[in-house]
Amino acid sequence: MNNFEVIETPIKGLVIIQPKVFGDERGFFLETYNKKSFEELGLTMEFVQDNHSKSKKGVLRGLHFQTKHTQGKLVRVAKGKVYDVAVDLRKNSKTFGKWYGVLLTEENKTMFYVPEGFAHGFLTLEDDTEFMYKCTDLYAPKYDSGILWSDKTIGIDWKFEEFGIDPSELTISEKDKVQKKFEKNKVYFENY
Repeated sequence: MNNFEVIETPIKGLVIIQPKVFGDERGFFLETYNKKSFEELGLTMEFVQDNHSKSKKGVLRGLHFQTKHTQGKLVRVAKGKVYDVAVDLRKNSKTFGKWYGVLLTEENKTMFYVPEGFAHGFLTLEDDTEFMYKCTDLYAPKYDSGILWSDKTIGIDWKFEEFGIDPSELTISEKDKVQKKFEKNKVYFENY
């Protein structure tokens, strides 16, 4: 029996993973990763690093990627709520430059797999949100890169109004405020 369901998105390779949750009066239990179960579903990635961040409401992180030692990321929320976004940077993809977003919450337990060749970012929708992700390669600061979160060419709808977030009050790192625009970045992936 497989405890995961894979839901395809309009962008090939970018998938939503819904784990089976076992709950009773004590609480709940779920698997967040099982190599054998993932392989049965065609998800053959290998993870080498786990990360965990905590953010207040209105923090926007991203859009991040590494130019070498590219990372696939299996992301989820342990506490709180985020709007998670991935942008296709695979030069030969039919969806090159397109984005997709998904709501990840501690209640829905939904996970999102962002493969290599994508930029990734998220917006926290509640205080004390804890975001966890597994990576297919190690963090390599020398190759750290990104795209400006508000780039009009990509046109991500961060759904600020829907989520009750005032864009003028976002908390964004200095690094993310000055990322290059999509058209000026010129780092596109051909091998994915």
